Amino acid sequence: MPQQLFVFIQLEFAWALGPTDGRYLLRRDADGDPERVVVLSTLQAGRQPLGAPTAPRSRPSLLARVLRGQARSTPTGPEPAPVPTARATVIDPISLSADNQARTWLAELDREHEVAAATAIVNRVIHSHRIAAADPYVHEVSPAQALVIRAGWGEGEQVADGRWLHARALTSADGWAASRSSSGPPRGRRRDRSWALRPQERLAALLAGRGTALLCEELVLRARQDLDRERTAHAAFELDRAYALAVPELRAESRQDLAIRIAELEQLRAGVQEQAQAALELTGRAADEDALTHALERLEAALRARTAAGL
Repeated sequence: MPQQLFVFIQLEFAWALGPTDGRYLLRRDADGDPERVVVLSTLQAGRQPLGAPTAPRSRPSLLARVLRGQARSTPTGPEPAPVPTARATVIDPISLSADNQARTWLAELDREHEVAAATAIVNRVIHSHRIAAADPYVHEVSPAQALVIRAGWGEGEQVADGRWLHARALTSADGWAASRSSSGPPRGRRRDRSWALRPQERLAALLAGRGTALLCEELVLRARQDLDRERTAHAAFELDRAYALAVPELRAESRQDLAIRIAELEQLRAGVQEQAQAALELTGRAADEDALTHALERLEAALRARTAAGL
């Protein structure tokens, strides 16, 4: 019998994701074919104790011994707590019968697309757990938050345990970790524009009471997340509420530099209400994702323009 191999994308994060460790089979509907198998496991990754040597060292100098003696008399803080590391393995349930097929898959892998698709699957599990457990503090993930991302293949029981025959670490053309940095504008997709918000300056202002957050801003973030995750009905409701708040909030600031943008939002408002109504009627008429995307992008642009002035 030929060997059955299964390809996978695996992501590791420095916190517990929420759902219980185990194997999860995903289908779009009860009678549909399996789409993916997700294996979640939590690893207890300890930290090296403070001051512990990382490699054999030569005999310390007299100065080093003196300093070490002084350090012993100085109280130290508690040792860092062990860090749980979560591993999510997203497996294609359709097996391959030959090693060369798996190698071809890996060689021709569209990294950006496959990692985005795997992340969406993991977030589908996390979001379902959030609803099932009624836990508002469980949050979804992005590739930039991963400690490591791997692609590879293995036999059935191997990949079902998060192991493999062959795997390699992936990076994107722009680097998934780029969005972790605040030093200058990151490259990449349209929505990677957080640099224009001057986040560090604004964070300091908000914490010091020198600035205010608009009520609409949190709703905009939620609408963006749900639209990216193809939860169109959720996005329609959130965007409708965001528009209802954004227009009067922005107008109240009497910003002449935002007048054109506010007028544009007022023109888009009716269309957003219509999309929310379509989601509410439950008649099978789905909200228009393209219309929601355009309206959301214009509101995001207005908020970036507001923040760019230093608020």
